[in-house]
Amino acid sequence: MDNDTKNQNDNGQNNGGEPDMHGQTADVLKIPELEEKVSELENNWKRALADYQNLQKRVAEEREALVTYANLVLISELLPVLDNLELLEKHIDDTGLKLTIKTFKQILENEGVKEIECLGKDFDPALMEAIELVDGKEGKVAEVAQKGYVLKDKLIRPAKVKVGESKEVQNG
Repeated sequence: MDNDTKNQNDNGQNNGGEPDMHGQTADVLKIPELEEKVSELENNWKRALADYQNLQKRVAEEREALVTYANLVLISELLPVLDNLELLEKHIDDTGLKLTIKTFKQILENEGVKEIECLGKDFDPALMEAIELVDGKEGKVAEVAQKGYVLKDKLIRPAKVKVGESKEVQNG
């Protein structure tokens, strides 16, 4: 490009041959394009931020689920020890044993473990396992053979129970 053409382009003519008015017309035409681009980039940024926040939530939930599962496995292995201590307590009157059982239960409770209360209540197959039908109120738990436990609403071990059954004599 020679100097005359260069000066002409710099002094009032754009590449389309229309007056430039010192570059303002070209800039005004670009404003809607730039606003659209800014809006698009802003939406992309918001989407990326939302994706990142969702990822953070998912990772935190997975981490919590992993810890809960690990606790669940450990606690399910410790429950037979508690069962044995409670069985021993029925045969031996020892203050140290009672204190040990109390401490053991407190630790489990602090970790979110709760004993399933079922004696005298309606049989719930989601939380209980019926091992025998006995004389008693129909559908009510008459005796607990083995305690059941839940960890934060997850069943660790169902309670093994004896369920009442009314025996009716049929006249024939």
